[in-house]
Amino acid sequence: MKRRLILIAAAGLALAGCNQAAEARENHVRAPAPTVTANERGGLKTAIFAGGCFWGIEGIFSHVKGVKSAVSGYHGGTRRQASYRIVTSGVTDHAESVKVVYDPKVVSYDELVRIFFSVGADPTLRNRQGPDVGSHYRAALVPMNGEQRKVAAAYLRQMERSGVWSRPIMTRIESYRAFYPAEGYHQDFMAKNPNHGYIRRWDAPKVRALREFYPEHFRATFKRG
Repeated sequence: MKRRLILIAAAGLALAGCNQAAEARENHVRAPAPTVTANERGGLKTAIFAGGCFWGIEGIFSHVKGVKSAVSGYHGGTRRQASYRIVTSGVTDHAESVKVVYDPKVVSYDELVRIFFSVGADPTLRNRQGPDVGSHYRAALVPMNGEQRKVAAAYLRQMERSGVWSRPIMTRIESYRAFYPAEGYHQDFMAKNPNHGYIRRWDAPKVRALREFYPEHFRATFKRG
């Protein structure tokens, strides 16, 4: 991912997994409407999504109405391992993830999950997304409560039966462990660096697909923080 892998690809160097990365493709689809919807009471809720590079996932949710914040970070490993240098070495249990705080009166968890699989992550890929390869780029849903877990499990089953994807669904549900925010320069990366090569090639199309598929949920401004 990111600058180091982009430079490697540009130089035409061969590394383990680069052939797979070259074959990976964008997969924006209209995911099915959830048959099990979230019954979320009270105030703001939090959910965690892992779907490859956190720049793009953060960028998508930052453009969704009702999302109050989207923070890039690491989930699945230890505090000591929670640094970009260590996580991207592939030796940790972390996945690049995004913690989303949202208002369920505006956008529900099931709607966020549908958006995630429509324009954020290809659920048929195992330990890779886009040009990025490794377990730290796996796609996963991390429910924060029983209601989210019920919705997430039902939607994964629905995805398998839907016929929308021609290959098996590889995304899994992971139990919550501590979430560690990523370094400051990763936060709001798309808003700060709209002309970055990775953003223009891989992440800006995700936001365009969000606007096309879900105009009722799309917010033109990027919600920072």
